Amino acid sequence: MSLVGLAHGTSHFHHLLLPPLFPVFLKTFGLNYTELGMLVTVFFAISGTGQALAGFVVDRIGPLKVLWLALGCFVLASLAAATAQGFGGLMLAAALAGLGNAPFHPVDFTILNQRISHQRLGRAFAVHGISGNVGWALAPVLLLAITELTGQWRLAYAVCALLTLGVMGLLVWQRQHLRTTAHRVVAPSVGAAASGAPAEHTLAFLKQPAVWLCFSFFLWTTAALSAIQSFASPALHHLYGLPLSAAAMVVTAYMVCGVVGMLIGGWALGRVARLEQLISWALLLAALLLALAGSGLLNGWGALVVTALAGFGTGLAGPSRDMLVKQATPPGATGRVYGAVYSGLDIGFALAAPVFGALLDHGMDAGVFWGAAGLMLMGVWSARQAGAHARPRLAAPTAQ
Repeated sequence: MSLVGLAHGTSHFHHLLLPPLFPVFLKTFGLNYTELGMLVTVFFAISGTGQALAGFVVDRIGPLKVLWLALGCFVLASLAAATAQGFGGLMLAAALAGLGNAPFHPVDFTILNQRISHQRLGRAFAVHGISGNVGWALAPVLLLAITELTGQWRLAYAVCALLTLGVMGLLVWQRQHLRTTAHRVVAPSVGAAASGAPAEHTLAFLKQPAVWLCFSFFLWTTAALSAIQSFASPALHHLYGLPLSAAAMVVTAYMVCGVVGMLIGGWALGRVARLEQLISWALLLAALLLALAGSGLLNGWGALVVTALAGFGTGLAGPSRDMLVKQATPPGATGRVYGAVYSGLDIGFALAAPVFGALLDHGMDAGVFWGAAGLMLMGVWSARQAGAHARPRLAAPTAQ
């Protein structure tokens, strides 16, 4: 659990490799928020496309070789950011980081589903989610702290490269705890001869409505998260006059509240009969809080606190969300299903970033919070529908 969590936290850290220093790039390279949003789009467009494909590779050759390549891409991304001379250099860093991020969910969930007993999967999913939030929370703290203390934002990215190399070394050293059995796809004709029935096609999982509903859930909820991660800080600054140094705390505070929510959500996982109900109430809470932050009824610090507390709702839904995907996954298709479903996460980030960046460029700062709240409500619908479709499949007998 801890090793997979460390890997997952590293991937989430690199989600925010560039956004915390957007204000620096605005001044240094003369960029605007729409252009900065395009950096986020490139990262997640590459990650989403690669994630759907990576699931097939992970099922066939196992996760470890893919993991080493992914971490190597993160090192190169940090070095590209450290040496960037303009928009093109930042775009290269975003592309390399997106390529590195692509395989992480197929890798992580393949390892967890093979190495962790069913009774402990709820805790494993909670640890996985918490580590991701820790990575998100640490990125702005580390990057901004080094930049402010030394005045050298390039040094911050050099430190990121060294830290990622350290993580890679630790995971290589402890790789015996991460080994899994690769899933070999059997050709239909061979399968038919062996069992007397046609073997399922590699893409048969795509026929299941629950898979696509889980995909849409990730699309909506991570589009909302993209708004908060990339633009809540400048939106609070413009709406309420909070200093940028104070407004920058909102992302870290949001992720910390998410960790608390995940701890409670992991504990509640085995005590909830219908996962979609827990997810729905948690996301409704988050949507209400985000709408309140965008209402203009609060002062600056009140809006910051309310936005951060919305992270509790999304964190609370996290472990149940991951278990809902597991319920929709046929045997032997873990990498493929998680790759396809979690590509919705990347696509949500990719599509939302330029839209919310354009809202800021046009002075529509409250739209960041109202838009995120509306997307959370779309996630509620998807979760409820996914749960309704997954239950009949669980009730049906499964061929072994």
